Amino acid sequence: MKFIFTATLAFLITFTTLTTTAATTILAGGCFWCMESDFEKVHGVSDVISGFLGGTAENPTYSGDHSGHYEAVKITYDPKLVSYQQLLEHFWVNIDPFDDKGQFCDKGHSYLSAVFTENDEERSTAEATRNRVIAMFPDQKVVTPILDSDPFYPIKGDEAYHQDYYKNYPNRYKFYRWSCKRDARLREIWGEHASKVLP
Repeated sequence: MKFIFTATLAFLITFTTLTTTAATTILAGGCFWCMESDFEKVHGVSDVISGFLGGTAENPTYSGDHSGHYEAVKITYDPKLVSYQQLLEHFWVNIDPFDDKGQFCDKGHSYLSAVFTENDEERSTAEATRNRVIAMFPDQKVVTPILDSDPFYPIKGDEAYHQDYYKNYPNRYKFYRWSCKRDARLREIWGEHASKVLP
């Protein structure tokens, strides 16, 4: 009986620790293949899921109706290892914050960039990082908005191949990213900070 109690207590402590240390955030930065790739490499991030949010269509699909939705990723992370602010700093240097038509070679509403916040604290942090970008580029207009979060619809079913696309189809993914000139544009904007967390 003592062993069962001890094992149960250990499980509850572990479960509570895991659930209380995990946090999530949703970011839109154009192609969700690229966003998955960019954020799964961040220390402290445990999961990145591609999907949609922000539109009116329920259960949006990639090939079907995703009216008004953004392509986005839901990021699960450990705040003890990486802060929300650090994730946002990594976000900014992996997007083109001046493109009001989409991101890189992908154009249209679903490819627009945005930060989705869950509460006032997140909004305050997000606005601060956005203001920092604005200050860095006084002659350009930062169009990436800070928005309230909406229900997130993970891409699934027959379209589940979009999850971890960069891992499952590495050659196709690399060709897409190169032909879209994503990294070239990032280097043009951010220089040595491209694809890195800002200091």
